[in-house]
Amino acid sequence: MTLTTQFMTMLAMIGMGTFFGAALDTYNRFLQRSKRKSWLVFINDILFWTFQGLFIFYVLFNVNQGELRFYIFLALLCGFAAYQSLCRQLYLRCLEWLISFVISVSRFIVRLFLIFIYKPILALISMLITTVIMIGKGLLVLLKTVLKCVEFTIKILFKPIKWILLLFWKLFPKPLKKSVEKLYNELAGKFRTIKNTIIKMTAKWKKGNK
Repeated sequence: MTLTTQFMTMLAMIGMGTFFGAALDTYNRFLQRSKRKSWLVFINDILFWTFQGLFIFYVLFNVNQGELRFYIFLALLCGFAAYQSLCRQLYLRCLEWLISFVISVSRFIVRLFLIFIYKPILALISMLITTVIMIGKGLLVLLKTVLKCVEFTIKILFKPIKWILLLFWKLFPKPLKKSVEKLYNELAGKFRTIKNTIIKMTAKWKKGNK
């Protein structure tokens, strides 16, 4: 390994130590260990350390083909210590400001969505539903009015026919009237019998289902 490669490896590992310190603080800030279950913290810790190890090895592989030397661990430790003593407080303040900024922007976007998209769509849907209900009520009233007019018209039209039929009925001979009345009574009796049978069968069916 040449001196240039060793020097670049030292710088890269110092940078990775600094990056590791910042990543660890970021991870702890978002993880919030006290609010998480122990098994979830354990899984996240394993994933975090695995990712950090693989990332450091990836950088090391690009710098010196992955050759490990004792000074590499010292460089990592120096970078981490430099971050802790010089950059940690500034980074944490910047991180908190960035989090607050992202939250504020997100809330602003949500408010814009509610004001310009969600609420207008909701108002439009409510207006459409109200319009449909009003139209339906209007059509129902119109239908009732038409039915009443038709009923009234039928009554007016059938009154002369009723009078004519009554006149003809009075003119019928008495034997014919008696035959018609007898036939009418027989049919009415049969219809009543059928109706009573249906009612009894329905009552029995309901008792059986209970």
